[in-house]
Amino acid sequence: MDGNGRWATRRLLPRVAGHKVGVDSLRRCVRACAARGIAVLTVFAFSSENWNRPQDEVSGLMDLLAMALAREVPQLVKDGVQLHFVGEREGLSPSVRGGLAQGERATAHNTGLILNVCFNYGGRWDIAQAARRLAAAGTEINEDSLSQAMALGHVPDPDLVIRTGGEQRISNFMLWQSAYSELYFTDTLWPDFDEASLDQAIAAFAGRERRFGKTSAQVAGGEQRRPQAA
Repeated sequence: MDGNGRWATRRLLPRVAGHKVGVDSLRRCVRACAARGIAVLTVFAFSSENWNRPQDEVSGLMDLLAMALAREVPQLVKDGVQLHFVGEREGLSPSVRGGLAQGERATAHNTGLILNVCFNYGGRWDIAQAARRLAAAGTEINEDSLSQAMALGHVPDPDLVIRTGGEQRISNFMLWQSAYSELYFTDTLWPDFDEASLDQAIAAFAGRERRFGKTSAQVAGGEQRRPQAA
């Protein structure tokens, strides 16, 4: 969800104002994904590298998280969305950790869209923590066991990875899980990403041939489908 700060700067607003509007965009995207039959939506809210940003912006993001949890979780419960926070929690304050856990508990029995919010997350961290867990348990480390030990082991790998804001890199996001994902980059800044933007990304996905190592002839006749995880 890239471009919040630039969106605000272009309007001569503090960067945190862009993050606030970004929450509105996320709410819109969650509802749009649910309406379109997407089973899983995973969003990159705060990376392990984002601690290097100016302190006032980091503090503003933590305050915004607390506010968003208080405001959004009751609606997620009503909408049947199951919320998961994915990332390293040791570096977070007790109040933030408590808020994340409460949001997960409140939505644990929902059976609709699974919403994963990656917070204090990095793809390299995820691979390393999975390997440490397996080694500590004396479990053989292979592709299957590593996938299950990942912080996102409760959902399938994403079919489609969307990055807003014009940058064309994945910036340490879901490095293991996105090995065969379709990548979609758009210049649209996250606060401006709406239902039409999502539909454009889905249409681009539907027009691609997913071979998974096979030839075009082998997959000929297979139906292109709507992404089930993004």
